[in-house]
Amino acid sequence: MARIYYDKDADLEVLKDKRIAVIGYGIQGRAQSLNLRDSGVEVVVAQKFKDDYYKRAKEDGMTVMDIPDAVKSADIVMMLIPDEVQKEVYDNEVSPYLREGMALDFAHGFNIHFKRIVPPDNVDVIMVAPKGPGALVRETYEAGNGVPALIAVHQDHSKSAKNVALAIAKGIGATTRGVIETTFEEETETDLFGEQVTLCGGSSELIRSSFDFLVKSGYQPEIAYFEVLHELKLIIDLVQKGGIEGMWSNVSNTAEYGGRTRGDKVIDPSTENAMKAILADIRSGAFAKEWVAEYEAGMPELSRLRDEAAKSEIEVVGKSIRKMFK
Repeated sequence: MARIYYDKDADLEVLKDKRIAVIGYGIQGRAQSLNLRDSGVEVVVAQKFKDDYYKRAKEDGMTVMDIPDAVKSADIVMMLIPDEVQKEVYDNEVSPYLREGMALDFAHGFNIHFKRIVPPDNVDVIMVAPKGPGALVRETYEAGNGVPALIAVHQDHSKSAKNVALAIAKGIGATTRGVIETTFEEETETDLFGEQVTLCGGSSELIRSSFDFLVKSGYQPEIAYFEVLHELKLIIDLVQKGGIEGMWSNVSNTAEYGGRTRGDKVIDPSTENAMKAILADIRSGAFAKEWVAEYEAGMPELSRLRDEAAKSEIEVVGKSIRKMFK
């Protein structure tokens, strides 16, 4: 079983007299910066451009600096910018200014695990990964608690890297709910697998395929949309609250019997072969190489997929259906 840490296991004093430079002021960057600041930690925001993120940080009363200056002044650097841009920023604006004894913190293990970023041996490399979007990280903190998080230590030069990770987790409110210890490898591979197979890839493809099939079978698009997309949130809310069995106990007997006896006809043993192939691509680094190449090429395939999906019938119908709930 995984080890879980709580408030009593973390000490904010570890961060006393330390400055944290948060690179990026997006969804996670803003939430974690504000939470740490409000927990009494000295935080500066590092921004490359004087854009909307820069303006918002200033409006929030944060100290904003250029990335090199922020890194030079800091003891801990939190890399909270998108995976695909981290390497360039790290190589050009972070790495040259690292000093022995500093700590690098990530919210996702992608760049470390796939060795796109290889820090020097004389710094700590840790991960604090909240299991919720930035808005929720901030909202729950302001309500007096937080969201659970994962922590990991990739490199422990100081011999106290885990304490630093736990202190950051406490500063953002995560230890009120629980912090699970993992590794960069486990977090990265399971995160990518979950996104591709279940949370984003598999679920969206099942919705789209179900919608298209019902429409081709002669049913009205609006009715199909309600049945295979709109009501899915109601089911997922039940699953999140009480697990799969909790969901079954809160739907009709007809739905339960039909679902229990027919679900494995849709997700059958052959699905595991697809899962194996996807996981193999993740573990080998093939997906990481593919994604990096896609980004460096200007994301032509992703742009094509976005454009194609935006014109699909389910998206056109969805716009009118969603207006009914505003």
